[in-house]
Amino acid sequence: MNHKITSEKSILRWDEAIPLGNGNTGCLIWGKGSRLRFSLDRIDIWDKRKPIHTEKPEYSYQSLIKMAQEKDTDGIRNLFDKSYNNPFPTKLPAGSIELSFPKGRNVKSELDLQTAESTLEIQTEEKIIKLYSICHAENKTGMIHILAPLREFKICLQNPEYGALGEEEKEAPAGSLKNLHYEKASFEERNVNGVQIQYFTQQVDEKFSYGIVMAVYEKDGETSIFYEVLTSDDGEDWIEAGIRKLTERIKEGYEKQRISHREWWERFWAKSAVDLPDKFFEKQWYLTNYLFASCSRKGCYPMPLQGVWTADDGNLPPWKGDYHNDLNTQLSYTHFYKANHLEEGECFHDFLWSLKEKGREFARRFYHTGGICMPGVMTIDGEPLAGWPMYSLSPVQQIWLCQSFDLYYRYTGNQKFLEKKAWVYFAETAECITELLQEKEDGYYYLPVSSSPEIHDDEAESWVTPNSNYDLALLRYLYTTLVRYAKILENGQEKKWQQILEKLPDYAVNDKNVLMISPDESLKESHRHLSNAMAVCPLYMMDYDIPENKKIIDATVGDFEILGTGLWVGFSFAWMAHLYAIQRNGEGAAEKLRILWENFCSPNGFHLNGDFKRRGHSAFHYKAFTLESNMYAADALQEMLLKVRNGKIELFPAVPEEWRSREIAFRNLRGEGGILVSARMCRGKICEFKIYSPAEQEIIWHISEDDTKTFHLKENQAIRII
Repeated sequence: MNHKITSEKSILRWDEAIPLGNGNTGCLIWGKGSRLRFSLDRIDIWDKRKPIHTEKPEYSYQSLIKMAQEKDTDGIRNLFDKSYNNPFPTKLPAGSIELSFPKGRNVKSELDLQTAESTLEIQTEEKIIKLYSICHAENKTGMIHILAPLREFKICLQNPEYGALGEEEKEAPAGSLKNLHYEKASFEERNVNGVQIQYFTQQVDEKFSYGIVMAVYEKDGETSIFYEVLTSDDGEDWIEAGIRKLTERIKEGYEKQRISHREWWERFWAKSAVDLPDKFFEKQWYLTNYLFASCSRKGCYPMPLQGVWTADDGNLPPWKGDYHNDLNTQLSYTHFYKANHLEEGECFHDFLWSLKEKGREFARRFYHTGGICMPGVMTIDGEPLAGWPMYSLSPVQQIWLCQSFDLYYRYTGNQKFLEKKAWVYFAETAECITELLQEKEDGYYYLPVSSSPEIHDDEAESWVTPNSNYDLALLRYLYTTLVRYAKILENGQEKKWQQILEKLPDYAVNDKNVLMISPDESLKESHRHLSNAMAVCPLYMMDYDIPENKKIIDATVGDFEILGTGLWVGFSFAWMAHLYAIQRNGEGAAEKLRILWENFCSPNGFHLNGDFKRRGHSAFHYKAFTLESNMYAADALQEMLLKVRNGKIELFPAVPEEWRSREIAFRNLRGEGGILVSARMCRGKICEFKIYSPAEQEIIWHISEDDTKTFHLKENQAIRII
């Protein structure tokens, strides 16, 4: 692997910047030589102040049901959505370091994905100054090394421009950081054993502060700048501890730190690999894994909408950088299982597990039930953040969160995890959901109100006739999974969950065999959410090889094709690529991924939601950075290369014909049961196949419709076929 992100010209936008990160701290490098900016972020810097409306007694699911049934749209907006326009709660940027080079002109930049190190050349009138930078993979320290003495440039540490406390009456543009009012940041400088120290601290509320500590050290005509983004959560003496740590590290030198940083990334890239005839696709897979590892690590918070790269444009981040559980968080944590980067992805279900009590509290307070239910749109500490309540407060979003536990179990086969975590989380979720179900005259269970993200936006029509196929797919998934778990665990609860499952209606399908939005409504126009197809994917509740399911899936995909992409955003193309992969349509899957990567992504890989290049793929032309489409697109590519479901393997099930005529390979992609699969296709034929299993199990290799091979693998056994 030798892929790089390069720019021959100065990068003038933060969302096109060179991205560095280590799961805790992020850095975006951009700007001209006269003002080279390092925009800094830390994943857990938040203004957590609660919106007043969530404390009101009428803020409840019962109120929402009543208003929805009465079509009181204004009442719903005022109580459940309006406060989303408040500037808080929100993710916050950390600040920046600016380097100014006299007569600095163009900046050439390069990011080596293999080493996670950026190299920049600042062109001045007299010479070229070289600069290197990393966010250290393990010790949370950001590092800049400049092959020039201090006298040749200036350094400026800056905090974001918030509004001043006590000046709340001053109007600022909607979305501006100036609508957040804090005490003025405190700046300090000192010299510690020859190391120049600068830092600032920013008070956010009475409990929380954050700051940036920067150390500068010159030696042999070269200058190192080490920095850390710190918060009051780091300990009582957080600033002084940071100063001591940076002073020690910077004297050890950039080169020593670079070695251990590269060793971590070397171990990361050794976990899996792809080798594709289309090098653009191959690069996108590696770039996505780079972005994932940069903003998701074990022991850290999972990535919110923008990971560790909060917007640096004087405004709140898009959608306040929150945790959107109606698609965004779930799709962000899909591809890492098959990519065999389990450790980096574990932080998501660790995070959900740590918020169990918060979920129980929210279930009691909002839904008036037992069990667990998290808000569909929430803060870093699990508090509701408002938004269109038909989605931000839909209880079924909790079921989609459950899928992360199920996927982890499926892809590891870890029985202890199943018993101690997955079962508990699913069962407590079902406790909440079951209390909300209502039995109607036909003997089936229905939710009191239903929706399908984000059909009809927040209008009265968005409350569709229960159950929407989206809600129903998640309900069926919940109880089907509990039945499966009960069988495995032999805990005597299989009958209990099976009885509820049998009282859920079938999916609504129209006379053209297309999955409907709800029992009395079909999709009539292009829409960004393909939520009526939730049962097909990402839940995989409908096996394509069953003729009745195939008929429905083919008709539904065909309907999406007829309606077109005019109102799609980036993730819609990734979702459609998955649907094509299910159909084994490699041409369609590859085309949708190419459109996404070429038209909805910035040069640095960031997914920007809209068709901002205005190439006719969508009527949305805005640029709003979120990460879920990057990860879901990589997952679609992996589905094109390897399908493993219910003990059956398919190699290269959905690759384009042009790829088949050449050579395709992958190494150590992970499948269900913890198996690791490697394979190579040469001119349309499998020329190498290797499978490793950590546990005893039976695997079926589905070679073609009429040809299968069965392997009985023992614990830690590997089989190789050439």
